[in-house]
Amino acid sequence: MPRTTHTVASRRRKKKILKRAKGFVGGRRSLFRTAKETVDRAMAFATRDRKQRKRQFRGLWNARINAACRANGTTYSRLIAALKKANITLNRKSLAEIAARDEKAFLEILKAAQKS
Repeated sequence: MPRTTHTVASRRRKKKILKRAKGFVGGRRSLFRTAKETVDRAMAFATRDRKQRKRQFRGLWNARINAACRANGTTYSRLIAALKKANITLNRKSLAEIAARDEKAFLEILKAAQKS
């Protein structure tokens, strides 16, 4: 029986890892073992940070809404409570966008929420 090797498969595996390690510094980009460790770690961070990005954006939106509220004499929590009471369903992303770009529209939303 002829001798078989896994040359093609292992070369492809290594090339895939080293391709992902482009831009890393030193041996992390060229030595397979260190590149593999670094790529694995980078992929774990990427997975974790996709979740964290969503949290960070929500915090940013809340801060922007709060800043606009305080400029108009109320607070974030009072605004959100008033919006729920008035049955105005605007998500925080669009509310923050309105607060940052269109002050008149934000004032109208604020007045509508405070009426109820």
